[in-house]
Amino acid sequence: MAGALLLAAAATVHPAYAQDLPSEPSFVDDFTKFDHSRWYVSDGWSNGPHQNCTWSKSLVSLSDGVLTLGFEKRQTKDRAFACGEIQTKKRYGYGTYEARMKTDTGSGLNAAFFSYIGPQDKQPWDEIDFEILTKDTSKVQVNTYISGKPKNEKLADVEGGTDKAFNDYGFVWEKERLRFYVNGKLVQEVTDPAELPTHSQKIFFSLWGSEKLTSWMGAFSDPGRKVTMQVERVAFTALGQPCQFPESLACSISNSN
Repeated sequence: MAGALLLAAAATVHPAYAQDLPSEPSFVDDFTKFDHSRWYVSDGWSNGPHQNCTWSKSLVSLSDGVLTLGFEKRQTKDRAFACGEIQTKKRYGYGTYEARMKTDTGSGLNAAFFSYIGPQDKQPWDEIDFEILTKDTSKVQVNTYISGKPKNEKLADVEGGTDKAFNDYGFVWEKERLRFYVNGKLVQEVTDPAELPTHSQKIFFSLWGSEKLTSWMGAFSDPGRKVTMQVERVAFTALGQPCQFPESLACSISNSN
């Protein structure tokens, strides 16, 4: 729902997979600097009437190797709050997607790491999500959207909480399978062909609020302060390519097991 309520590797994608789904090459971004060639910063708009904040580039910042997205009370256009989002400019296909991040707390807020493509890119709506509804930081919601229809929704435990420390979230997307991991532990597996995305997608991070989606996100309560979501690292490793850092899922999770 996140997208709808919407050091690049020298090697290219392995030929065995390139014909299945177009993809940009593998990369790791540890946010020592902000790569404007990779990331687009959302600014001056919102995803729809359900969202109570306007995307603001001023709420996207970088410090000491950490990307921070913010949410705060600030009148921007017709919304009483402002919030932060970034998305890749290019699209990625089958492979391992990983993010190491930490959230804040607050009812009515959503801190998300996801991939998405849709009508604004003249493509069908496909999506793969990690969404932390910060009303309950003990869990993360995983799900997919296929041609605009939600599939495979599940709440997975995050030991220690999403707000107490940085945690690792990752999914391995293959043509015939999709697996979700939290801190290296498999929490969801999808093998039904009708429930697997089939279009290359952009990678997103976002932090936003809603006063309308109360049954899902909880009743919104003005936090009375700036709320943040922090990201230490994001990586995409194309199928058939070597893992790019020691902690990567691509180092320990085979494509066949």
